[in-house]
Amino acid sequence: MSGKNIIQTINDKHVQTHGISAAILRLDLLHPIVSGNKIFKLNHYLATAKSSAKKGILTFGGAFSNHLVAAAYAAKVNNLESIGFVRGEAPNIFSHSLIDCISYGMQLEFIKRETFDSIDLAQFSSAYPNHTIIPHGGYGRLGMLGAKEIMEISGVEAYDRVVAACGTGTMAAGLVAGLQSHQQLTLVSVLKNNCSVLNEIKQLLLEEEIKNKRFDVRFDFHLGGYAKKNALLFQSMNDFFNTHHIPTDFVYTGKLVHAFYRMMEAGAFARDSKVLLIHSGGLQGNRSLGKNELIF
Repeated sequence: MSGKNIIQTINDKHVQTHGISAAILRLDLLHPIVSGNKIFKLNHYLATAKSSAKKGILTFGGAFSNHLVAAAYAAKVNNLESIGFVRGEAPNIFSHSLIDCISYGMQLEFIKRETFDSIDLAQFSSAYPNHTIIPHGGYGRLGMLGAKEIMEISGVEAYDRVVAACGTGTMAAGLVAGLQSHQQLTLVSVLKNNCSVLNEIKQLLLEEEIKNKRFDVRFDFHLGGYAKKNALLFQSMNDFFNTHHIPTDFVYTGKLVHAFYRMMEAGAFARDSKVLLIHSGGLQGNRSLGKNELIF
């Protein structure tokens, strides 16, 4: 895949002052619904479902899950059924995300939070033998292999520093696997106390996929934890949009941008570094925000 039209230069006074060159890989531009990294993490699961003649897919997510929306739409266009198990009781008023899932034909089932957090995938495989099971967020070896293809986009090889937001570790593991010898990856955890993410990344990779790879995780830019938001985050997102006309989401990429500028100010990037941010999509999540919090 060519990155010609989705690698956008970031050039402002901060970047110039620190003597680096920077750009952002706009995965959010690839598809209006199967946004950002979702298309990569889902592709191999969908291919498996079709090649094994399954009736559909079954997956998991929260009431505001971009993953569920992407899975529902992707299943529909691939002529597959979709079932989504949602964390929590059925709400009185459905979120935009759940309404979208229903519109794309997804059958929704609601699971109590305590049960959802200890799901046994093997039980679902037995109960739904005609469906390919996709773990929460597309986690798993197949999701990782899809995410690895992000690093194969033409133009990505020109950068020696790659920075991306990190949640459960699926995309992160794919990026690690796809790193070239001259590249270093910094992952920005959007979860508080996300100490297990390194093990989760390693569990998805073979020894040869992680050997001699240079990567680290920053745990100091979560701004309160997963999906937490505050005035500082909104200010960073609005400033970035005002300067570069690039929208970000408050769960992942907003925190990525905030971290990038703070890291740059702290001297994390050597002069003449070529830094690439990964825009992983997720902009639909901003629909849950108030009208006056973002300028885009």
